[in-house]
Amino acid sequence: MNRHYYVSDDLDDLERVEQELEAKGIDTEQIHVLSEQDAELERHRLHSVPSVMKTDMVRSGTRGLLIGVPLAILVLVVAHFGGWTNTTFGWIPFIFLALVLFGFSIWEGGFLGIQKNNRYFGPLQDRLQQGKHVFFVDVEPDQETLLEQVIRHHPKLEVAGIGTAMPHWIMSGEKKWHHFKNKL
Repeated sequence: MNRHYYVSDDLDDLERVEQELEAKGIDTEQIHVLSEQDAELERHRLHSVPSVMKTDMVRSGTRGLLIGVPLAILVLVVAHFGGWTNTTFGWIPFIFLALVLFGFSIWEGGFLGIQKNNRYFGPLQDRLQQGKHVFFVDVEPDQETLLEQVIRHHPKLEVAGIGTAMPHWIMSGEKKWHHFKNKL
């Protein structure tokens, strides 16, 4: 999948683009609008970027996970080969310590990441600060022509580049969440 970025200052036009894309068969979960004007986005029928995705929390939390797993394993290996598990308490304190280190590493990674903007949106940050909106669409290769057909009819959209799309497992989870939420 590819992610196509566009910049615009007209939310009404972006709303029409989103409706046209959905009518052509592109799922709502593939379409997002990033803006610093959240109140304006609320007034339009647009699929905005979740606040957690505006930050680098997921990527940093993953880094914390990659640090936490070896730390937890190290604690268990040292406890085993150090003979510390042959006490009355056995493995319990070391398993607990391993879990605490593992959880703390993920938490700390996420905490550091929530303080940073998502690295994918970094190059577009200056346009967001100018009051513009970033519209992006994740498309499969067979949907590229549908996207081009719709975009061609909206000259206000400024092409801002192409990048890596959201992983399928995240998009699938988002689709399931919206389906579940709509049933309530």
